[in-house]
Amino acid sequence: QVQLVESGGGLVQAGGSLRLSCAASGRTFSYYGMGWFRQAPGKEREFVAAISRSGGATYYADSVKGRFTISRDNAKNTVSLQMNSLKPEDTAVYYCARKGDSGSYYQVTPYDYWGQGTQVAVSS
Repeated sequence: QVQLVESGGGLVQAGGSLRLSCAASGRTFSYYGMGWFRQAPGKEREFVAAISRSGGATYYADSVKGRFTISRDNAKNTVSLQMNSLKPEDTAVYYCARKGDSGSYYQVTPYDYWGQGTQVAVSS
């Protein structure tokens, strides 16, 4: 019933930028925190960034802090991830997720709906 659709992925050179967007269905988008996760081939899914339902609090993995910025527009039912100073190690499929339960923003388990993912590739 809840659908999340990511867009904005692509191939960029190291040092470049990309902006990912996630569009959510429904009229209860503002009730939930949202997060971005990523998964590279052969690696576990890892937390990237998250934002509270009001947008008043943000959370970042140490590996992206200072380079990535998460934001949301509740009027448009979207959450975005601005990625600057990209590195080859950022190459992964990026997933948007809804935080449906209480718990740590940094953990996978509180998130109950996931998008299909968008590929980000950073060349050296």
